[in-house]
Amino acid sequence: MFGFTDHDRPLTFDDTTFEPESGFTASEIRSGSDLSVDAQEAEGVLTSTTITETDILDGRWDNATVEIWRVNWSGTTSRALMRRGAIGQVRRGRLHFVAEMRSLAHVLGQTIGRTFQASCDAALGDTRCGVDLNAATFKASGTVVSLSGDRGFAVSGLSGFAEGWFALGTLHWLTGANTGRKTEVLSHVIVGADVIIKLLEAPVRPPEVGNICNIFAGCDKRFETCQAKFANAANFRGFPHIPGQDVNRRAKLTHLGGL
Repeated sequence: MFGFTDHDRPLTFDDTTFEPESGFTASEIRSGSDLSVDAQEAEGVLTSTTITETDILDGRWDNATVEIWRVNWSGTTSRALMRRGAIGQVRRGRLHFVAEMRSLAHVLGQTIGRTFQASCDAALGDTRCGVDLNAATFKASGTVVSLSGDRGFAVSGLSGFAEGWFALGTLHWLTGANTGRKTEVLSHVIVGADVIIKLLEAPVRPPEVGNICNIFAGCDKRFETCQAKFANAANFRGFPHIPGQDVNRRAKLTHLGGL
């Protein structure tokens, strides 16, 4: 938990010290009577060692819980909680950031329960899926041997796997500047003797030759893939045989053909 204040002195309560002189400025608090999402903005400059540009880009502050208090600076026991919410979009400049704070009403916009769709709605490897991603068939350890652009690199240790096996999977960094980070894999191709991994997004901290990672198999959420690649058709969480959008058109064409 980190604290910031627009006061010129540190303020402390609930075991949190609120840091002054961080360039923090909050906008007015707006509240509506309906269930729409109320939003306000926190604006400031990156002078605090707690908030760094790299961490913002890396998503470490995404959806962070925020509380806004009105406090009597001469006696912090006199205070009132004005708003509780979460960090939304963060816009930044060279030395400047604006963070959107969304009210708790934004939770009402999230999908609750299952979705009726042809593809699987389970996350690969979770309890609903049941696939053991730590099995040797679906997991490998690799070492970066060369770089290709800002998202691609050649990896050793994956020569025993078919091309595309790790596409749409995840990669967990074990060493280097990205240690502990997880990222999504876009593609897995074999070019000559090289195995090339391309990430969905460029890491904020560029990987380096010698970095070690674990990489896990991916799934495109289709029934055919679940059955052939993972032998897990019994746990498929989609509805592959639901009628498509063109079912009525096909039915009409069949009926006209019968005439």
